[in-house]
Amino acid sequence: MPIARAAKRATARLGAVVLAGALLAACGSSDSSDSSDSAGGKVTLNVDLFGSFGFKEAGLYEEYQKLNPNITIKQSDTQDEADYWKSLQTRLAGGGGLADVQGVEVGRIASVTQQQSDKFQDLKEFGADKLKGEFAEAKWSAATTKDGKILGLGKAMCYRTDLFKQAGLPTDREELAKKWATWDGYLELGKEYKKKAPAKSAWLDSVGSLYGIMIGQEKERYYDASGELIYDKNPAVKEAWDTSVEAAEAGLSAKLDQWSPQWNQAFSAGSFGDAGKGKWDIAKLPGGAGNWGGSYLSIPRAAKHKEEAYKLIEWLTAPEQQAKVFQKQGNFPSSTGAIETIAGAKDEYFSGAPIGQIFGDAAKESPVQVLGVHDQNVMQQITNALGEVERKGVSSDKAWGTAKKGVDNVIG
Repeated sequence: MPIARAAKRATARLGAVVLAGALLAACGSSDSSDSSDSAGGKVTLNVDLFGSFGFKEAGLYEEYQKLNPNITIKQSDTQDEADYWKSLQTRLAGGGGLADVQGVEVGRIASVTQQQSDKFQDLKEFGADKLKGEFAEAKWSAATTKDGKILGLGKAMCYRTDLFKQAGLPTDREELAKKWATWDGYLELGKEYKKKAPAKSAWLDSVGSLYGIMIGQEKERYYDASGELIYDKNPAVKEAWDTSVEAAEAGLSAKLDQWSPQWNQAFSAGSFGDAGKGKWDIAKLPGGAGNWGGSYLSIPRAAKHKEEAYKLIEWLTAPEQQAKVFQKQGNFPSSTGAIETIAGAKDEYFSGAPIGQIFGDAAKESPVQVLGVHDQNVMQQITNALGEVERKGVSSDKAWGTAKKGVDNVIG
């Protein structure tokens, strides 16, 4: 597959449409009387995350423990974010079983700031407000409540040059950026590719990926600034839906949901992913800069070691550490200092592409997005419905109806 969503990972250093999002310190409100921690002795900090944050892979825990011999860090992982979130909600409701540090996906952060801020520690009590200028505004503002409590401390297109060449398409990143400057241009190139596509390759992994990238370029998606649910009347959502449906009906995708076992297998086998150094390149994204994905680190009020947990979060999200995660794992930083540090980065795997410059420019141009309490749920219902179009040939109208029913059921 010539185009896929990217994030350099421990098992496979590539992918495709990326701006792997923020690693910020998150928090919520609490009474100051609840923020005390044990002062001396050995402390074990439990960190509960989902997916791949890259801290362990980049050796950051080991480095931090050497700097702080009294600290031991234990990380638990849940690969599927939906399962992780469900478990976290159960534990928050019961008040037990919570880690000292909990990850929060960006699509869930509004739920934390608007509905659950009483269950999370306000990191301003530990001085987090002094860090505001060090992070991209889009990420910082999303994790801040209306009354000022801090609840949580961009993209490009990757493509296989060898497959493009076999299909008779240009391989120069600047030329491609001009040809797919719009999403219509992107689809036209995809249709050209399909006519001469090498065997067992497809233009993109799934139309759900395409939809996610497009909607990530919008300031308003599912909610407006007042908190009203607007997804069903937002022209940007309709455009992203229609474009994704067109891609599905044109047979441009491999019908592989991202991060699924089948996706990972195809990635490892080279069906659309790992083909080796120098066979990938990176060009600017069609339609302008955007942001899809990102995560926050939070401290529950019920955490046992709040002060130590905050110190770990502040260190993990410092520019130096974010740059290390990028270099090892490919998660693009949200720290402005880290973005400057990696500005000159090039990657020989991606044919020497100036990844630091391309992703850095995208991060600066990405919109400050309006996020609602059910952002992630709405997104999931829409992409599920697009999967029905893609895999079963369901009509656009019928699939959209299914998406709306799904949203109604989820948000009540």
